[in-house]
Amino acid sequence: MAKKITIIGSGNIGLSLAKGLVNKAYCKAENITLTRRNIKMMTEEVAAGFKVSDDNLAAIEDVDIVVLAVLPQQLKKVLVQLAPAVNPEKQLFVSVISGVTCADVRKELGENVQVIRAMPNTAISIGQSMTCVATDNASEENLTEVVTLFETVGAVVTIQEDLMTSATALCACGIAFFLRSIRAASQGGVEIGFHAHDALKMAVQTAKGAADLLLLNQTHPETEIDKVTSPKGCTIAGLNEMEHNGFSSSLIKGIKLSAKKAGGLYNE
Repeated sequence: MAKKITIIGSGNIGLSLAKGLVNKAYCKAENITLTRRNIKMMTEEVAAGFKVSDDNLAAIEDVDIVVLAVLPQQLKKVLVQLAPAVNPEKQLFVSVISGVTCADVRKELGENVQVIRAMPNTAISIGQSMTCVATDNASEENLTEVVTLFETVGAVVTIQEDLMTSATALCACGIAFFLRSIRAASQGGVEIGFHAHDALKMAVQTAKGAADLLLLNQTHPETEIDKVTSPKGCTIAGLNEMEHNGFSSSLIKGIKLSAKKAGGLYNE
C-alpha cells in the first residue's frame, strides 16, 4: 500500500521533493499533501494532482510520513499546531530544517515520536541533491525508508546526527560556494578575452567535467590535478598563485563559519 505523505511548508525544497517522489514513481501525486499559508499560489501543483491545504493540523491526519520543511524560526509554532494530531505509533517525522535536532522536534511532539533529519541542497530541483540523513531514535526500517525517499532526488549518505550542521555547511551552503567559484572562473575568462556568455558556458562545463572525473573514476582531486600539471607549466603557475592568495584557506574558513552559523538558526 502506498505511503501517504504530508509536506509542511511547500517552498523550493518541499516542492522539489514532492515532484521527485512522483517522477521516480515512489508514490502518486494524490498521495502527497502540500501545505502552504496561501494555497492560491499552488494552482500548478493542484493541476499536477497533489492535494493542497492551508491547515497543517488537518493535513497530517491519517498520513504515514510528515516532512517538516518550514523556516527554522517558524518551526516551534508549527510543532505546537501539529502536536494534538500526532500518532506516534503510525507516523514518521522527517525534518529538513537547518539547526534543528531530532530532540528539538520530540520536545514539542512527544518523546516517543520517531524523527529523522535530512539535509538536501537546492540541486534537489533537478534530481541531483547531495542529501545527508541522521537519526537518534528511528528504527532501521524507517531510516531505510527515508534514504529511499531522498534517493529519488539525488545521492544520500547516512551520518551521525552531531555532523548534521557540518553537512549543512558542506552540502547545502556548499552549492553557493561552488557556484561562486564558477562565477569567478567565468569572470577570469572575460578578462582574458572571451564574451561573458561563452566564458560562463566554458566555466560551467569545465566544473561539471571536474566533478564527473572524481565521481566516475573514484579518484582524489590531487590525482586528477597531477594529470594537468606539468613541470614549469601554466596550470601549476595558476594554482600556486591562487593558493598564495588564500584560495583553499578562504574556502575552508567559509565552510567552518557556515557550520557555526547553521547550528544556531533554530534558537535565533
